[in-house]
Amino acid sequence: MAKYRTYEPKPEFIERMKLLLKDEADVKEFFETAKTRPRKSIRVNTLKTSPEELIKTLKEKKWEITQLPDNPEIIQIQSELQPGELGTTIEHILGYYYSQEITSMMPILALQPEASDTLLDVAAAPGSKTTQAAALMKNQGTIIANDVSMPRVSILAANLERAGVTNTIVTRHDGSALCERLKQSKLRPNKILADVPCSGEGNIRVSPRTFLEWNEKIFKRFSKLQKKIASSALEILQPGGEMIYSTCTHAPEENELVLQSLLDNFDIEIQEITLPIKSRPGIIKWKDKTLSPELKKAHRIYHHDNDLEGFFVCKIKKLSDKTKEK
Repeated sequence: MAKYRTYEPKPEFIERMKLLLKDEADVKEFFETAKTRPRKSIRVNTLKTSPEELIKTLKEKKWEITQLPDNPEIIQIQSELQPGELGTTIEHILGYYYSQEITSMMPILALQPEASDTLLDVAAAPGSKTTQAAALMKNQGTIIANDVSMPRVSILAANLERAGVTNTIVTRHDGSALCERLKQSKLRPNKILADVPCSGEGNIRVSPRTFLEWNEKIFKRFSKLQKKIASSALEILQPGGEMIYSTCTHAPEENELVLQSLLDNFDIEIQEITLPIKSRPGIIKWKDKTLSPELKKAHRIYHHDNDLEGFFVCKIKKLSDKTKEK
């Protein structure tokens, strides 16, 4: 794969990745892959068409494509497309497909929302995972799709309309504040997606400036926000309900350490999940901190393992409304 403009990683970032990866060869492959441009991928919007019908159309365009074997709606574009071509086709405009990173599709595949569910998407914009959930739910059940920023909510609403989504209520609130309002209204979802804001280390292939902007101080700020959002979401999740916690970063402070805080405070368990791409188990030790063995069930996705983007996914089941005494 061709290399393109990138930035050199800061020494501190390299040292952190050495602690997370297996050996020097693994670290070298990670940073070499970071210098390459990832292939584009799309998800067939089954609310409007089928994988078979869309693939027929794409082949007429002479696009070379591959599909995930057990997920035919997930398509990777092998052809070199013109800049902007993916977003300007008539099929995209009509909402027959959604341009989305394959790793970004993993949280909803892990959550598996169904037609009878009430799903809260705490930080939903621009709508990739919301539209994916709506398709799995066949436009039935209820989705509450929330984001804090009005410009982002506008984009979310436009994408939902383009995809033909009709089972979704769009809200604009701080994630924690929305959970508090839902708590007061007695509305309790049985599925929650907490795909929380993060430092974005997993996006260095599509956004090389992440190398330039990377700073360890960011982790503390994001971790505080992530714990607040995830805790607020767990409070309103129905007992027996399931929540996905996901980020597009590798930082343990934003992943396993957040989950450890949830394990310490809520009556929950981490669930086993199977993903259709290669992943590595969550870590149970970070620097001087020893974490719960349960966190091995989380999934770390590195870009050089799949030639995709980086991600973190963990599925949580709420056992009861009890909180743990400190």
